[in-house]
Amino acid sequence: MSVEKTQEESRKILIVYLSRTKNTKAVAEMIHREVGGDLVELELETPYPENYRAIVDQVARENESGYLPPLKTKIPDIASYGIVFVGFPTWGMQLPPPMKSFLNQYNLSGKTVIPFNTNAGYGIGSSFETVKELCPNSSILEGYSTKGGIERNGVLFVMKGEKEIEVKSQIKGWLKRIGMI
Repeated sequence: MSVEKTQEESRKILIVYLSRTKNTKAVAEMIHREVGGDLVELELETPYPENYRAIVDQVARENESGYLPPLKTKIPDIASYGIVFVGFPTWGMQLPPPMKSFLNQYNLSGKTVIPFNTNAGYGIGSSFETVKELCPNSSILEGYSTKGGIERNGVLFVMKGEKEIEVKSQIKGWLKRIGMI
C-alpha cells in the first residue's frame, strides 16, 4: 500500500467554522456551495453566554490565560481530508479561543489550510497569523475576510440582500484565485 495520498484524498474538503451571529456560518455555506465537502460547526462543551458583554469578558480572560475551551465537536476522520477551510469571526482582534482549540486538537500537518473570516469592520487582526503559527506544517492559502455584523451595536446577521450577493461574488473570485474552483 502506498504512503502517498491518492488524488481524491488530497482533494477531500472539510469546512470547519465558528459562528455566533450566523454570518460566518453563511460564508461557510457559500464556500460549501462552490467547493462541496463536509461542513462542520464548532460547538463547545460549555457554550458561551448569550450576553455580549459576558462573552467579551470571558474571551478576554481566555486569551490572556491561553485557555483552550473543550470542544463538543468531534471529527474522527480528520486524516482523510486534504483541504481544511477554517472560518471564524474576529474576537478582540484575535483568533477566537474555540478555533485555537480546534487547531491545537487536530493535526493538520501536510494539509492545505484556508482561513476565512467575518469581522465588525476592524479586519482580521492577528487571526490569520495565528492560524499560520498553529499550522506550521500545513500549506496556508490566501484567506478571505468580509465585514459581518457589529454585535456590540445590536447589528447581528447581515448576510442577506445586497450584502449576500456581494459576498457570494467575492467568494467566487477568491476561490478562483486560490485554485479551488
